[in-house]
Amino acid sequence: MKGGFQVSNNERNQTQETGDFVIGRHPAMAAIKSDQQINKVFIQSGLQADVLNDIAKIAKKRNLIVQYVPKQKLDRLTDNANHQGVAVGVAAFEYATIDDLFAVAKEKDEAPFFLILDNIEDPHNLGSIMRTADAAGVHGIIIPKRRAVGLTSTVAKTSTGAIEHVKVARVTNLVQTVKQLQTAGLWIFGTDMNGTDYRQWDASGAVGLIIGNEGKGISPLLKKSVDEMLTIPMVGHVQSLNASVAASLLIYQGFTSRHPLGK
Repeated sequence: MKGGFQVSNNERNQTQETGDFVIGRHPAMAAIKSDQQINKVFIQSGLQADVLNDIAKIAKKRNLIVQYVPKQKLDRLTDNANHQGVAVGVAAFEYATIDDLFAVAKEKDEAPFFLILDNIEDPHNLGSIMRTADAAGVHGIIIPKRRAVGLTSTVAKTSTGAIEHVKVARVTNLVQTVKQLQTAGLWIFGTDMNGTDYRQWDASGAVGLIIGNEGKGISPLLKKSVDEMLTIPMVGHVQSLNASVAASLLIYQGFTSRHPLGK
């Protein structure tokens, strides 16, 4: 097409085969500072910004390929997302194992604190939850392989770099995984309209917290495996919260009980 900049089919196929893109200035900086495998760094030509210059300098120190491209190309590579002038081509995000999550807790000499996300479908919710999990010292997140969002570029951007620090394990069956965690000594908490006021939750031991699907909540079979239900009291007209908002409230109650003031 004259006057336009198109991505060739070969380039699109190569992108799909080699991985995904981390977009946005802060996520891109976190990616190139991490140990993640980087394919190439694309920076918008003619765009002046200190952070973009810093990204280029750090990338070149790592001997990464830095390519300055027109905005149109970045738009096409990122499906017109808000890339802020930079896209980092990365290898597909690697998932951890459940053992890896336990290893994180052991390394910190802390009782495990895991999040179990039951079919979270919105990548923005997953990214936001990862950001809170990182801030509150959660040792890892467990997600199902099917009917749920995985580690995508949108998740990476929304997490503002937390994706590089919070391990995520992807499992075939959440119910079986919860039973294995219980056998390993974890007390599993879920969220429901009827349950213990979350402000009374003591998460000081080895715990797993289940956050349900945005619309359906926790699936019935998984709900039967929960040791105790928590509820967030509400007095307003809207008797529901966004999944990431609810997760943030619960995660920080867990953080507060695990790290009380003065300790």
